[in-house]
Amino acid sequence: MRAIIQRTKAASVTINNVIKSQIDFGLLILLGIETADSSEDISWLVRKIVNMRIFDDENGVMNKSVKDVGGDIIIVSQFTLFASTKKGNRPSYIKAARPEVAIPLYETFVQSMESELGKKVGTGEFGADMKVNLLNDGPVTILMDSKNKE
Repeated sequence: MRAIIQRTKAASVTINNVIKSQIDFGLLILLGIETADSSEDISWLVRKIVNMRIFDDENGVMNKSVKDVGGDIIIVSQFTLFASTKKGNRPSYIKAARPEVAIPLYETFVQSMESELGKKVGTGEFGADMKVNLLNDGPVTILMDSKNKE
């Protein structure tokens, strides 16, 4: 499971010209799911993200988590995070999980995040043509892969 975590001043997801999710201060998470992912990947990644100290404390040092600062989260499915660009000019998405595998894992990830964060999170819509708007704060952008825990 791969995630791009971006600290936001504002973020939104629009589908068919309708805003599905919108936040101000918090995190926008782009989430890629591969066939080999499991509930262990979800648990590890959710705990790491919620507790990651990437928000400034009173001294301007990144020392607080999204949970500490009461930030909001939007989670957007992003199969292109598993693009392989080794051959040719057209990326291959062979490692990305098919919808029948990815959708239940995505939904479990969202539920786990809500449980760990203690409040609802915003989402996109799996498989939809989404317009994602972001005002990155910092900028702070972090790439995590649950297969690289060590």
